[in-house]
Amino acid sequence: MSLYLPIAEMSVNALLIILVSGGIGFLSGMVGVGGGFILTPALIFMGIPPSVAVATQASQITASSFSGVIAHARRRGLDLRMGLLLSAGGVVGSTFGVQIFAIMKALGQLDLLITIFYVFFLGVVGALMLWESLAALQRRAKGGPPARRRRKRGWAHRLPLRMRFPQSGLFISVIPPIGIGVLTGVLAAIMGVGGGFIAVPAMIYLLRMPTGVVVGTSLFSIIIITALVTVLQSAQTQTVDLVLAVLLILGGVIGAQFGARLGARLKAEELRIILGVIVFATALLLLWDLVAQPSELYVLSR
Repeated sequence: MSLYLPIAEMSVNALLIILVSGGIGFLSGMVGVGGGFILTPALIFMGIPPSVAVATQASQITASSFSGVIAHARRRGLDLRMGLLLSAGGVVGSTFGVQIFAIMKALGQLDLLITIFYVFFLGVVGALMLWESLAALQRRAKGGPPARRRRKRGWAHRLPLRMRFPQSGLFISVIPPIGIGVLTGVLAAIMGVGGGFIAVPAMIYLLRMPTGVVVGTSLFSIIIITALVTVLQSAQTQTVDLVLAVLLILGGVIGAQFGARLGARLKAEELRIILGVIVFATALLLLWDLVAQPSELYVLSR
């Protein structure tokens, strides 16, 4: 079934969009990332303009994250206090990021900026995830004990303005969570991502939060950040395509529920290595699209 997207000014296969969105929503609910770092490149590969893909799929991340956080909250996998701090930083970061987005759009360099950001971040994150996951699998194959994060006092415990987080069992400064939220908000606005692929590792390795509450907390902050980004992009850049948004939300909400259920049953090493392969492969595809000679050297556009 073909549908016309008024803002993107093109027709798309509606069923294909729903299936892709559902698969990425499944991934979102399973590992606690918004999924935008895969969905935006997928939409770009389908021919949707990067600016429209970035602005529109933030609405899908909001819906799928809301669906996923409900499932995690039922299992007490949500630190509400930490989530609110991350969201506060995200509001500041997303507001600033939308301004950068609008400036680059006016200069005509937005599509290039989005692609470069994706190549860099996906390449780095994908490589690190693959390295850590392969090392964990190798240790397990040799019969060695799994690497454990030591809950020692770090720099986040020595900074001022400390607060207690009973659900996570932490007593740390509020500065690092707010800083993580600011970075997440900027990435959400410029790259169209929920920021979970940055926030989740940061909460685990920098804040030393228990893994059991990281996923739900990440999804909670993603809801607020991406909802704000959707509103700001609609008002300032007019790049949100409502028809595309409805298709993305429909698939994402359904997929996130199934992903949250399956995520609790899978082993972390296998899950991370699959995600790492997907992330790194996406970075390579975008890099190739950036440097390869196009089939048409000159394209007329209005």
